[in-house]
This record gives sequence, C-alpha cells and structure tokens, in this order.
Amino acid sequence: MSQGVEFNRLMLDMRAMQMEAMSQPKSAPAAQVSGSSFADMLGQAVNKVSDTQQASNQLASAFEIGKSGVDLTDVMISSQKASVSFQALTQVRNKLVQAYQDIMQMPV
Repeated sequence: MSQGVEFNRLMLDMRAMQMEAMSQPKSAPAAQVSGSSFADMLGQAVNKVSDTQQASNQLASAFEIGKSGVDLTDVMISSQKASVSFQALTQVRNKLVQAYQDIMQMPV
C-alpha cells in the first residue's frame, strides 16, 4: 500500500510541476511589459535551479546522517527534480548558443 501512496505523491508532484510549467509562458508577456528583461528571467531560472540542487543536497546529507523525519523517497524525488531542472536549463543554454551562432552566420 505504501508504494501506491508514494507513486500517487510522485504523480501529484509531477502534475503540479507540469501545471507550473504550463502557466509560466502565459505570464511571460506580462513580465516583459513590466520591464523585466530576458537576462533577468534567465538569471532567475539559474538561481532557481541552483536553489533546487542545494535543497536536494541538504536533504541527502540529512538522510545520510540519519536525521529523523527524512524519508528516502523524499531524497530521491528531490534529487530527480534537481536533475530534471538542470537538464532543462542545459537544453535552454544549448538552444541559446545555437541561436547566437545562427545569427552570427547570417549575411549582413
């Protein structure tokens, strides 16, 4: 039974992340109108990924030292969230580099 509950919690987390990701593009034009630049948004994304990785590392360290209330499933979910967010950020970086290279190769 506990594996079913853990799976359901994982699915709820994934759905919440999906809803958050789907809602962000709709709010991006409003952020641009308010004067937020692309560099600011990218910096915030990098900071959020860094915070996610630090939280994951802290949770893993707490589990390793045997702190009460820290569950292995929480550690693994946190680790996977950090990994996925880092991979997404890497893909964004790759697309930005590719776009820059494409622009630089355009004839003037």
